[in-house]
Amino acid sequence: MALAEMEKVLRNDEGIRLVLDLLRQRYGERLVTGHSVREQHAHSTSYIPSQLPDAVFAPRTVEEVQEVVRMCAEHRVPVIPFGTGSSLEGHVNAPGGGISLDLMNMNRILSVNAEDLDCTVEPGVTREDLNHYLRDTGLFFPIDPGANASLGGMASTRASGTNAVRYGTMRDNVVNLQAVMPDGRLITTARRARKTSAGYDLTRLLVGAEGTLGVITALTLKLYGIPQAISGGVCPFPDVETACQAVITTIQMGVPVARIEFVNALAMKAINAYSDLNYPESPCLFVEFHGSDAGVKEQAETFGEIAEEFGGGPFQWTSVAEERTRLWKARHNAYWACVALRPGTRGLSTDVCVPISRLAECIVETEADIAQEGLMATVLGHVGDGNFHVLVLMDMEDPKEIEQAEAFVARLNKRALAMDGTCTGEHGIGQGKMRFLEEELGDAVDVMRAVKEAIDPLNIMNPGKIVGARRI
Repeated sequence: MALAEMEKVLRNDEGIRLVLDLLRQRYGERLVTGHSVREQHAHSTSYIPSQLPDAVFAPRTVEEVQEVVRMCAEHRVPVIPFGTGSSLEGHVNAPGGGISLDLMNMNRILSVNAEDLDCTVEPGVTREDLNHYLRDTGLFFPIDPGANASLGGMASTRASGTNAVRYGTMRDNVVNLQAVMPDGRLITTARRARKTSAGYDLTRLLVGAEGTLGVITALTLKLYGIPQAISGGVCPFPDVETACQAVITTIQMGVPVARIEFVNALAMKAINAYSDLNYPESPCLFVEFHGSDAGVKEQAETFGEIAEEFGGGPFQWTSVAEERTRLWKARHNAYWACVALRPGTRGLSTDVCVPISRLAECIVETEADIAQEGLMATVLGHVGDGNFHVLVLMDMEDPKEIEQAEAFVARLNKRALAMDGTCTGEHGIGQGKMRFLEEELGDAVDVMRAVKEAIDPLNIMNPGKIVGARRI
């Protein structure tokens, strides 16, 4: 993750100049080259420095996406798809310059098939927009990464979030995709049928490709019935290990938990201060259950008994929607709450995921590492599936502190890999984790690179991400 190791991408200044001239002639003022707008389209919630595109264009139709991609292919100019810019590993940076393709104007909900429990949307629709549109149908889309991200961006980065333990990730909830490929062709990866044995699984290939293989222009998503009842609350524990053991036992007993989030003591202190709450400032689990009135009551009581066995509690839970909303809003604001612990610093946010049986061990060792290094860092996680995040607060004017934080992140990734885990459960690779992907998958990365070279031989689609520039 060291900044010094970021992939270098050569600029094609002549090609960029030609494409800018062509797009300006074709679209006039819709092609934006102002510094502030370009800066916005290279900024994300990350400590990775911004690398600005040469221009920003916001297509309104699939045909416009195809036209821009064909121009860029002809002149070998990078195309960087952009949603809301909420990614964490430099996904929207333009290390070789080029055109940032802002897809937020493509924000139509194309169809809702209530009987089939699916819908088709354009990539600029956000998850909150979709659920607002669905509110009268009795259906909802459950993937919730916290930020109000675009659904195209969520598919591209294989997002998940707090509901993943019950509903899965974007990988599990995208039925098919429509995408513009690097040569400008428009493809549809599958039909709406829920199962198929028809050829390669191109849907799964593009979900999580981070814009390196094509530009998503539409996607069909699974929907779910809104639960009859929801219960949830917060449960404190004496230490990290007992909280993690309670999670493991809850999952192994088959309790159908919808959300189960770990928050360490420092993060609880930050959340209390930021959201004006008064929960115990010890390791806590935020938990939620979906089902019938009787079911969510029984599930909450069962979890309370499990927590008590491990010295946790009391488990304070409620079925009142307003109280639950306040609780989860505080959890979703945890990033900003934690950054506020040390004003003037930047947050290095990273995530790993391990088999749930190794979860307690991994978090305990990570907290010990943080303490030994004297870092200020919080730990939170979607621990029902073994995924947790660490946010290191560091002074960007202090090279030694940056080096210390980067060394910590390297150890964290190696620790997760040693436990047969992954270097990222949901943030993705982007620019920040390319080295760790090599360590995790070895020669399999060469296969990924071969796929990238076959589909995008000119390396114009979001270059410098995941597998890096073409190697010959």
